[in-house]
Amino acid sequence: MQNILPFGIFFVLLQAKMKRIGLILVVLSLWMGVCAQTHTHVFNEQIRTLRVERRVLELADGIVDGSDPENTLHISFDEMSHDVHFYTYSVQMLGSELLSGEYLKGFTTRDITDYEHSINTSREYTHYWFEFPNEDMAITKSGNYRLTVYEDGNTENRVAEVDFCVVEPIVKIASKVRSHTDIEFNGRYQQVDIDVDLQDAAINYQPSEFRVVVTQNNRQDNAVVLTQPTFMEPKRLRYINNKALIFEGGNEYHHFDAFSCFYAGYGIDRVYHEMGDYHVSLFPTEITKGQYIHEFDSDGRFVVNAERTADSDTEAEYMWVYWTLPADKPWFDGALYIGGELFHNELNLRNRMQYDAEARCYWLTALVKQGGYDYQYWFVEKYPQPSAANPQPKTTTQRVDGSYWQTENEYAVYLYWRPFGERYERLIGVQIQKSTL
Repeated sequence: MQNILPFGIFFVLLQAKMKRIGLILVVLSLWMGVCAQTHTHVFNEQIRTLRVERRVLELADGIVDGSDPENTLHISFDEMSHDVHFYTYSVQMLGSELLSGEYLKGFTTRDITDYEHSINTSREYTHYWFEFPNEDMAITKSGNYRLTVYEDGNTENRVAEVDFCVVEPIVKIASKVRSHTDIEFNGRYQQVDIDVDLQDAAINYQPSEFRVVVTQNNRQDNAVVLTQPTFMEPKRLRYINNKALIFEGGNEYHHFDAFSCFYAGYGIDRVYHEMGDYHVSLFPTEITKGQYIHEFDSDGRFVVNAERTADSDTEAEYMWVYWTLPADKPWFDGALYIGGELFHNELNLRNRMQYDAEARCYWLTALVKQGGYDYQYWFVEKYPQPSAANPQPKTTTQRVDGSYWQTENEYAVYLYWRPFGERYERLIGVQIQKSTL
């Protein structure tokens, strides 16, 4: 006989399941609102080399209006044709119940009118750029924001997103990175300790009203969200010996410099022109898990640069770049990605490596603008276990490059405050810390 639940029991179970789903959605929405401080994403394959100069703006006298070039976002991207496209951008506050008029001064949208066609390049493209805030749009509240670029006035036709944050620095944050962790001593991990000084903040608060977000090298996959301090003192919050703040040290980023079309730069085996395009073959990477070797890197960033040009933005070539990682057999317990701001620190098909059984190697090909680029090999387990502190799949460098406590990383600490009954979450402190162990 078929088992049939009584309607009352079924309804209770359904309610419980819906509550669980609702809780998951709330947690994810809160995490996205808090964690997406400086993330970028491209929706259109024709959009390339999205760059954002400066990701954290400072609220001064209750406004950020673009009058200070050192406190302004400089955003640019390429569209891979000489056709002129009509792009517009809008700005939305994340994790907020405020209306746009409560955090924006001026217009709510603005057209992108500055552009220039590429000159004498194998592949045609059009370079667009703009600055935000500006005389038409200013911000009046601290917090997390998302700038969305869309085409033809259609908000559904998104081409790119830029997440940034605005801080009102009313607290002092001190952080340090050490190699001695609860997991192991001087091994593969780094421990971040945070001390928040509220002495100069003229605010009344409860410790539960604060939220701390910590990122490593501007990555989202291993970002940590904390809602409770380890220790509470008068006018001081301390996050010490917190296991959630133990990060994999990883290894220094690999690097290649494709500034020339005529000879191979650093990390490049061969540069050649074929079938109307430039091609760059990188030296094959060896799987190493041995001794740490220090190398200078830019913590995953990149810069556009081309020799013999007056303006790299419009005269640099686009090149097909080839990565190869020799491996006797594929890893069936997960996937391998190329990580770094070259791929917006994301995990998707654009940067997922494929395995060639005949050549016995992993490989990836991508169209990249001339310049210098950092990258890492990130491995993701097939069935990752997200945690409350980090609901996204976490990557590891240990499968290819190993992980070391000596690795130099850049940590960013963001402190958010949402008083009881407030309709938005204020960002009241940001601190950047290099792990020079």
